[in-house]
Amino acid sequence: MKNKPSFLFFFLFFFSYFHAISSTNLIHQTCKRCSKTDPNLSYNFCVASLQSSPESRGASNLRQLGSISIKLIKRNVTGTRHFIKELLIIKNKTLTPYQKACLKDCMELYSDAVSTIEETMEAYKSKHYADANVELSSVVDAATSCEDGFGERKDVVSPLTKRNKDVFQLSAISLSIINMLINSFELIN
Repeated sequence: MKNKPSFLFFFLFFFSYFHAISSTNLIHQTCKRCSKTDPNLSYNFCVASLQSSPESRGASNLRQLGSISIKLIKRNVTGTRHFIKELLIIKNKTLTPYQKACLKDCMELYSDAVSTIEETMEAYKSKHYADANVELSSVVDAATSCEDGFGERKDVVSPLTKRNKDVFQLSAISLSIINMLINSFELIN
């Protein structure tokens, strides 16, 4: 009888260990494929982003990683929207009218992106990958448009460059995963 708890512990430990290795391998393989298909996507960023989610430890397939990647975008877009709101309140008196206008434009773009991400997740859950792809592309456009707004004048530096780049790359991860799922779905049918 004494060996049963030891065996059970041993079994659970190795099952958990091999599942974690499997999830890590899935992330690395997926990120290799994503970064090969999109030159704007960093392999290291992809791995670090997907591994940052506690959910990724339990991911056993590409579909689960896609869901995780969309949730990461939502978290980033929501955080960026709050950051913009804080900039407009805290730095209001030190911002030029042009900077305020750019930030307000970005606020609108990111506010729209929050609802678009929710629509993306619904389409994704329903396996309407083409719709999810279109929705997600508009999030990429929002980050790019936000950054471009600041770049229209040489004397203005965007306070959102890193955040916009992160949204862009997170979206690129999700778009790559969605495209892999679309391609695998087409191969099956």
